[in-house]
Amino acid sequence: VQLQAYGGGLVQAGGSLSLSCAASGRTFSSYFMGWFRQAPGKEREFVAAISWSGGETYYADSVKGRFTISRDNAKNTVYLQMNSLTPEDTAVYYCARNRGPYSSSWYPISEYDHWGQGTQVTVSS
Repeated sequence: VQLQAYGGGLVQAGGSLSLSCAASGRTFSSYFMGWFRQAPGKEREFVAAISWSGGETYYADSVKGRFTISRDNAKNTVYLQMNSLTPEDTAVYYCARNRGPYSSSWYPISEYDHWGQGTQVTVSS
């Protein structure tokens, strides 16, 4: 499977961005999908995850209430809507696919084995 993330860019604090991640393959709807981010000098961290049906979503405390993860299985795409952005959200954002079909293990990062190339999000103060 290949994952292609896009939609990053430069935005002022308080602004919004929407990320998308398109996946190849016919089994997209069988997997948890996640968004992660990595800021310079820091480890990659969990941002959000969504179950294969979209019925369950999970968020890091730092983004809860500001970010929304969603998916469209017909389009093999997962989204991350980011609102009220702060400079602390600046990072490269990655989408990832869970390692097991119909797995309920959405955390930690080791549960994901397919990664997109990342898209840069920069929030200016």
